[in-house]
Amino acid sequence: MSPLRLGVSLQPRWPLDDGAGALRAARRAEELGFDHVAVGNRLLDSGFGLDTDPFVLLSAVAGATTRLRLLTSVLVAPYYPALVLANQAATLDVISGGRLILGVGTGWNPDEFTAVGVPAGERGARTDDHLGAAKALWSRRPADFDGPFTGLRAAHLGVPPVTPGGPPVWIGGHSDAALRRVVRFSDGWYGSGVDAAEVADVRRRLRDLAGAEHADRLTLASAGFLTPPGRPLGGAAPTAASVADDLARLAEAGLTECTLWLPLAAEHMGRAMEWIAAEVTPRLT
Repeated sequence: MSPLRLGVSLQPRWPLDDGAGALRAARRAEELGFDHVAVGNRLLDSGFGLDTDPFVLLSAVAGATTRLRLLTSVLVAPYYPALVLANQAATLDVISGGRLILGVGTGWNPDEFTAVGVPAGERGARTDDHLGAAKALWSRRPADFDGPFTGLRAAHLGVPPVTPGGPPVWIGGHSDAALRRVVRFSDGWYGSGVDAAEVADVRRRLRDLAGAEHADRLTLASAGFLTPPGRPLGGAAPTAASVADDLARLAEAGLTECTLWLPLAAEHMGRAMEWIAAEVTPRLT
């Protein structure tokens, strides 16, 4: 069983005027030994406080930290033109020294798709197109790519990534289409609020699609919630022991990365991370 690496989300209920709070939390996460921090992708007000652009906030985090990996959780690929997405990800890969993990999803919010002028019904096809174009741009100079939404001829990306072949890509989703996208374009799968049985099922389905050798090279990662709205780790009245037991079961099922989401008031973020580092993490080793 591989050791389970823990990260934290930088999206508790930050006050709208406290963008620096996320940077303080990221620095504290690094001091406490967490593996990564994660930022989601919302364009319109979600009602949860500070809804930042993931590339912008994680660029600031890159400058405020030295070791912490940076996860988009998840970037909605159809919101971005393929060339813009590839160049922004490569830029963040460069300025972070190769610490970016590009978590990608197809999105769901009809209001945001309307606002950016992208038909929601094209989100799957556009995600495939944009990932294919990005992979080409990250791997070859010049790059050619001919997709339904993106055409490139002898294109040189503005900045090549420092990570060979581009930053690792984790793709979210549980549908058959999402798992086929994982096999075709990514380095890993990213779930949300899963239990051990669901991880084992995804692993089996990936093996059926890609064969054991390919599937077993893929990272299995997921977000895990310590409070609602997601299924809480450790049950309805979690303790350090019950949270650690849940995480251990996820690791036994094949999960190697877990992002802990803490949808709580921002002023409690530091204490929550300290509790995890002091009480939960030692039980996993």
